[in-house]
Amino acid sequence: MAGFVALLAALCAFVASRRRRRRRTPAQAVIISAPKSTVVARDGAVRSVQLAELTLAEHDWRRLWNATNLENLARTYWRFLSRVTLGLIRVIYGEDERSVVFLWRPFTLLRFDAPAYDLAPDHGSVRWRIRDGLLVARAGRGCGYLALAVTRLPSEDDRRERLLIEVEVANFYPAIAAGFSVPVYEVTQSAIHVLVTHAFLRSLARLDLAKSKVGRFATPDVRAAGRAVIERARSVRHHD
Repeated sequence: MAGFVALLAALCAFVASRRRRRRRTPAQAVIISAPKSTVVARDGAVRSVQLAELTLAEHDWRRLWNATNLENLARTYWRFLSRVTLGLIRVIYGEDERSVVFLWRPFTLLRFDAPAYDLAPDHGSVRWRIRDGLLVARAGRGCGYLALAVTRLPSEDDRRERLLIEVEVANFYPAIAAGFSVPVYEVTQSAIHVLVTHAFLRSLARLDLAKSKVGRFATPDVRAAGRAVIERARSVRHHD
């Protein structure tokens, strides 16, 4: 079943990426992952880091750079995963967990703890600890994590901002590698993960973030509001 889901996800991601290339987007997303972006340790632990550089207008950056949209970015990732598999893969929200299921709960592919957020002036990240699931080897339950991180990069243009977007899976023990072999994992689940993640990173050029279902940071961002007040005051003085 996992192999079928992976194949379906790959096909959908390819079609979606082809469609997006024909559309004009308000930002530019460029994949900058290293050629060997996935590494399997001797004990079977997997680490995969996929990177993209997002270039966007300054006003879009000011609008999006807050805690609320970091949470929305996390939700956007889950929304993309569901859309790219035509709804066959869904994310179910629990009080202290997130479950990625194939159609319904008995077929739980991955189960995560509730997300943990790290916020700083020029960096933000969200991390989900992996509990278990059909795609996780028995010996690796509770070991790994999935993380999304956004880092503001030095700007090369006063009118444009640059962000580094990172999707990381670390210390993950795949059931396919344990049950079959590492090469089988690399040409199936690993290859699909990279393809789907790259499609997700490219999709961020549309700056279309989903609204979080939890809304932990749904209150107005104080810093963003303060900047808006200052900008309005400057505009009034300029016109006077």
